[in-house]
Amino acid sequence: MTSLTDSERVALANTALYEAMEQGDHGAMSRLWLDDPDTEVSCVHPGWPVLRGRSEVLRSYALIMANTDYIQFFLTDVEVSIMSDTAMVTCTENILSGAPAEEEGQLGPLVGQLVVATNAFRRTEDGWKVWAHHGSPVLAEQDDAADAAAEPEGPDDDPDQLLP
Repeated sequence: MTSLTDSERVALANTALYEAMEQGDHGAMSRLWLDDPDTEVSCVHPGWPVLRGRSEVLRSYALIMANTDYIQFFLTDVEVSIMSDTAMVTCTENILSGAPAEEEGQLGPLVGQLVVATNAFRRTEDGWKVWAHHGSPVLAEQDDAADAAAEPEGPDDDPDQLLP
């Protein structure tokens, strides 16, 4: 049996982070995050302020899990970089999530979202642990028609034409 490389171990830890979220497993999420009193963890969810400290970060995941009926991550563009006992994973989170249903017994609406993420890991005696997560939303691209509509059409719209 071949032992795993550090890159493979980090990739597995990264995947486990998203699987814990999909399964709503707060215990697994807690075990994945670094628990070292000398090292502060941090997290930025899309649209959120920076969260610092293990309890604040884990509380944020508990809130998300409690208020999300369904979530699935399809990770693309996954890149792993390692330097000594620190690793960084960059990826695109292709997220499909279900909002809470308006009426009990019904499914809520499904929403798709793209987020680019950077996850930092530290090597510990118990394996690679999440040190930081930063997710930023990917803004939708405008099509050419929308770009053309935004361009000036005449002298009244062109600031250069207004000068004497």
